[in-house]
Amino acid sequence: MSTEAVIVDVIRTPVGRGKPGGLLSGIHSVDLLAGVLDTLVSRNDLDPALVDDVIGGCVSQIGEQSFNITRNAVLAAGFPETVPGTTIDRQCGSSQQAATFAAQAVLAGHADIVIACGVESMSRVPLGSSTAGADPYGSRLLARYPDGLVGQGVSAELVAAKWGFSREELDAFSARSHQLAAAAGESGAFATEVVPVPGVDSLVDETVRPATTVESLAGLNPAFRTDALAERFPELDWRITPGNSSPLTDGASAALIMSAEAAEKLGLTPRARFRAFSVVGSDPLYMLTGVIPATEKVLARAGLVHADIDAYEVNEAFAPVPLAWLRETGADAAKLNPRGGAIALGHALGSSGTRLLTTLVNQLEATGGRLGLQTMCEGGGMANATVIERL
Repeated sequence: MSTEAVIVDVIRTPVGRGKPGGLLSGIHSVDLLAGVLDTLVSRNDLDPALVDDVIGGCVSQIGEQSFNITRNAVLAAGFPETVPGTTIDRQCGSSQQAATFAAQAVLAGHADIVIACGVESMSRVPLGSSTAGADPYGSRLLARYPDGLVGQGVSAELVAAKWGFSREELDAFSARSHQLAAAAGESGAFATEVVPVPGVDSLVDETVRPATTVESLAGLNPAFRTDALAERFPELDWRITPGNSSPLTDGASAALIMSAEAAEKLGLTPRARFRAFSVVGSDPLYMLTGVIPATEKVLARAGLVHADIDAYEVNEAFAPVPLAWLRETGADAAKLNPRGGAIALGHALGSSGTRLLTTLVNQLEATGGRLGLQTMCEGGGMANATVIERL
C-alpha cells in the first residue's frame, strides 16, 4: 500500500550569536536539541513512545556534540529509552538530509513516525574544532586534487569571480536579507515557527540587524584573503566579508514527519507533504554551486517547473550562492528567501536544513502558497534539494 510522507509540525529556536555571550551560548548542545524535541511532541500531544526513530544533523561532532548527540538529546528530552536516535553529517545540509531520510523511511513503509532535527552550538563547539590539527583528506584525495582544496570562504570568492558579482551586488543582497528578516520579525511572522528555549527569555533572532545598508557593509574588509591565497588565486579581488557571509550561530530545529495514515489515526492535521528529493555532488573547489543542478534535478523528479514554485529557501551561506542560483535558474527573485536568509538569520550548521524547512512551511501557510523548494550547498561539493506541498 502506498502512502505519503507528511509534515505535521516544524519548529526552531531563536538564533543566537555563535560566540561567548550569545543568546544561546550558555546552553549545552544536548539540552538545546532536547528542548525542541520535547516541545515538538508536547505541542502535538504525541506520546514519544510512538516515535520510530529520531534522525539528527550535526556537523562538528566533537566535544559536547560527540557520542551521537541525537541519541543523547532523545534521552535528555525524557523520551522512553526505546526510542532510538542517530546523528548524520552531510555538512551544511545535515538536517535537510535527516528530513529526507525520515521521509524516505516513511515512504518505504519502514517507519510510521520519525523526527528529523538538527543542532549546532558554534559558540561552544567552534567551527573547525573537529579537524583542528588533523588531516581530513589523506594522500589519495590530495593526489586527485594536486593543486589543493580550499575552504568555503575561498570557494565563495571563486564563485563570485566566476559569475562576475561585484562587491556592491553582494552587499546589496546581504542588506536585503537583513531587511526581510527584520520585517518578518516585526510583523510577527516568526511567531509561528520560533519556540521558547528553557532558561532563555528572548524569542528574537539575535543576528538580524535591521539597520544594515549597502553603505554600512561597504566598510568591512575581506575575511578570507591571505598572502598565500592571493598568490595562488591572482584573479580574485577578494569580495567576501563578514557582512555578505552567514554569521556563526547557535540553534536547533525539528520536524515531525509521519505517514498520512498515522496522522489520521492520531487525529493530527498534516501541514505539508514531501513531493520530491535530490542530492548531487559538485566540484569541491566550487563547492557552493551544487544548489543549481540539485534544483533542476528535484524539479524534474517532481514534474514541475520554476513557475509552479511559490517560495524558495536557498541557504545563504555566502551571498554569491543564491545570486549564482538565481542567474542560472532564472527563478523569480521575489520568491527567494522572502523572510530573509542565513546572512541575517545565521547558519547553525547542523540545524539549518530543518530550519529552512520550518521557515518554508510557515511562509507557504502565511501566503497561501502551495509548493515550496529548499536547497542547501554543502562542504566538499554537494547539495540537497527538496520540494514540499502545503496541505
